Amino acid sequence: MAALRKVTEEGVAFRSPVDGSPMFLSPERSIEVQRNLGADLVMAFDECAPYPAARPDAEAAMRRSMRWAQRSHAAHGDGPGTLFGIVQGGMFDDLRAESVAALTDIGFQGYAVGGLSVGEPKAEMNAVLAGVTPLMPVAAPRYLMGVGAPVDIVRGVALGIDMFDCVLPTRNARNGYAFTSQGIVKLRNARHKEADEPIDANCACPTCQRFSCAYLHHLDKCGEMLGAILTTTHNLHYYHALLAQLREAIERGTLATLVESLANGWNETL
Repeated sequence: MAALRKVTEEGVAFRSPVDGSPMFLSPERSIEVQRNLGADLVMAFDECAPYPAARPDAEAAMRRSMRWAQRSHAAHGDGPGTLFGIVQGGMFDDLRAESVAALTDIGFQGYAVGGLSVGEPKAEMNAVLAGVTPLMPVAAPRYLMGVGAPVDIVRGVALGIDMFDCVLPTRNARNGYAFTSQGIVKLRNARHKEADEPIDANCACPTCQRFSCAYLHHLDKCGEMLGAILTTTHNLHYYHALLAQLREAIERGTLATLVESLANGWNETL
């Protein structure tokens, strides 16, 4: 939406992508909207620098985000919901550290890492996350925004991340991709045309209990929405099961062993 908006210190003026009507969001208005929606998790208003971003641009966006974070905090006050400050700073470790310090000084109920999974290589994302996570307060929930591939969730949990959000379980399902303990099953592949087995024989989800890969392959080829619904059901079940495994391993002190086991089991060529 870069062509439709203008960022100023006051906020963001933009035109609706639906009908072109002028609209405006400020930190205060953003908090008001979230309050009206009854949000349980309330996010400070921030500016996410694109990738790649030159240091001056990433620095300017981060510092504006910190000023907006102060205004968001004031607007939220003692309002309902858990208010999260969002760590920005692009791919620059010192800017990320400055952002964490500024948010900690303001004092939020939770802390989120933003500006990752915006097109950067995985190695760069992992390096930034490994650098910033130890700086974040340990007593508050830590939220990694927009990151949700299984391998990224496992890596994030190992670094101390508590919460994630991502469209992958549904978006991938709409494109015929199913997550399993052995990797991604690409239902559009011809090899699944006559495959009577389920997506994952060890999965207890309704899709795997009742439908074959061949049927899901057929639905996808026909453009039938039921295929996306059934695959989404499976993917969400997979994610719930994965996170349950991670929570149990943390409680038992066996997280490192589970992480190694999961990594050894994934295979991207199914």
